[in-house]
Amino acid sequence: MSPCWVLLRGLTREQGHWGAFPAQLGQALPADARLLCPDLPGNGARHEQTSPDTVAGMVEALRADLSAAGHAPPYRLLAMSLGAMVAIEWTHRYPRELQACVLINTSVRPFSRFWERLRPRNYATILRLALIRPDALALEQAVMRMTTRHPPQTPSVLAQWVELRHRHPVTLANAWRQLRAAMAYCAPLQGPDVPVLVLFSAADGLVNPRCSESLARHWGVDWQRHPTAGHDLPLDDAPWVIQQLLSWQERQKLDTPRGTTLT
Repeated sequence: MSPCWVLLRGLTREQGHWGAFPAQLGQALPADARLLCPDLPGNGARHEQTSPDTVAGMVEALRADLSAAGHAPPYRLLAMSLGAMVAIEWTHRYPRELQACVLINTSVRPFSRFWERLRPRNYATILRLALIRPDALALEQAVMRMTTRHPPQTPSVLAQWVELRHRHPVTLANAWRQLRAAMAYCAPLQGPDVPVLVLFSAADGLVNPRCSESLARHWGVDWQRHPTAGHDLPLDDAPWVIQQLLSWQERQKLDTPRGTTLT
């Protein structure tokens, strides 16, 4: 069966925020690989739906949507931020549905403290944005400052983000439900029975990189740290993410038929 990768974004973000990354990843994967970028309820093309207020609810919604669309497991997950929390819960609830899981710049209790999961330097900015409610351009500029370090073609990316915000506006109620789910989520102490790779950025300005490292060390799973990228690692350095994924897949022998060895 051809591998099926499912890509999951973070809080209030949608498949469009992956930018060119899915196309770049698709070119690097085997020709028969499938690549899916579903939106969480309340985001993207599903912005008019109500967001689940628990991470477990998000897992169930995604599973139902994939099944309804005819995409049967097993899946391989690549997820960042809130999407990575969804992936973590998925690995523990339904490990037999998954072949692999790549987590990018996530942060979960009980392995990280509140001020590590959201760096204090961002508190004033987030509060100001919530109170002032700036226009779409100013808001996305603020998001970019918090989440990136060296994004490619910044004006073009900003224009895309602004257009996405106009096309698929996320309601305040849904944003709050997603935030509440992220704040309340607590990952299992025991690592899942699924191969896991943790990728994180040393220069993440939104989430302390210790969050990802602590998770990986507690679970005893593979991890790699990017020295200069920000929170939106696939945007800041897509080739690095793809290379880490491909190298890890080979080490895990995920695409090697049983009874054969890699040379």
